[in-house]
Amino acid sequence: MAYLFVHFREKTTPDGEQVYFGLSKDGFGWEAVNHGQPILWAYYGDKGVRDFTIIKCGATGKYHIIATDLSLAYGMRNQYHHSWDEIGRKGSKCFSVWESTDLVSWSEQRLVQFGDKDFGCLWAPDIIFDRERGDYVVHWSSSHRCNDYGQKAIYYSRTKDFGTFSKPEVLYRKEDSGVIDSAMYEEEGKYYLFVKSEGNPHRIILLESEHVTGPFARVEAFDESMAAIEAGQYEAPTAVRLEDGRWCLFLDYYGVPGEGQGYVPFVADSLASGIFVRSDEKFHFPYGFKHGTIIKISEEEYGRVRDFYH
Repeated sequence: MAYLFVHFREKTTPDGEQVYFGLSKDGFGWEAVNHGQPILWAYYGDKGVRDFTIIKCGATGKYHIIATDLSLAYGMRNQYHHSWDEIGRKGSKCFSVWESTDLVSWSEQRLVQFGDKDFGCLWAPDIIFDRERGDYVVHWSSSHRCNDYGQKAIYYSRTKDFGTFSKPEVLYRKEDSGVIDSAMYEEEGKYYLFVKSEGNPHRIILLESEHVTGPFARVEAFDESMAAIEAGQYEAPTAVRLEDGRWCLFLDYYGVPGEGQGYVPFVADSLASGIFVRSDEKFHFPYGFKHGTIIKISEEEYGRVRDFYH
């Protein structure tokens, strides 16, 4: 077993907001792929992509990468007039999508519209398989006309084939703050949802539910684990379960400018415990991986990706 980390890089130039791969044999030591250069480029939409998720469809065997359609390098200077508010209201209603059967030969980028005219920019998609319904749930954060594009909520859409998607519905809304950057995992029949709370607290929080679409309850032990972490400096949670059963949670640190940003690791015996211990010294990254997703891959797939981009 090995691990693939799909991510982007914190750069002011357009090449940072493209698709990058990292590989690991154990989940702790990570290596750059393609000499730290992009694997895929976005030529459509905003011509930049961020906040990746990747999943392998059980029915087709295809891998699907879905990403935020946004370029700060181009768009912030042009159509968004250096305004995060304009992005939030007028940003893309689409996600960028790529498909592959082998992780090295990829389809051309396509744009899939998830949001209608009432949505603001669609951010940070994530995907989980719903065992109860036998389909996949794509979830993301967005502002909406219903509250004048104020505090963001998490929305979701269902698909069986990644070709057609259901009308968006609310997955989770926090009463006292916006929420972004959702990531969901299953453990022992329960579903665990990490989100970044934009207030009360301004940190990552963890929720649990018997069902993919909730209702969700707060895991208070996780709040205690995060109490010592500097507020307002971490986002983009992503996690993976190791072969020994432990969970590695990665939080994207953005508390410094430029390429000093990147993921910080935390380890827990289980999601249910909510107790995560910061473990920087046990991990190695060749550079700062930004907002992405980790999946398990086979040894054969690891070798194929490594050799193809050598």
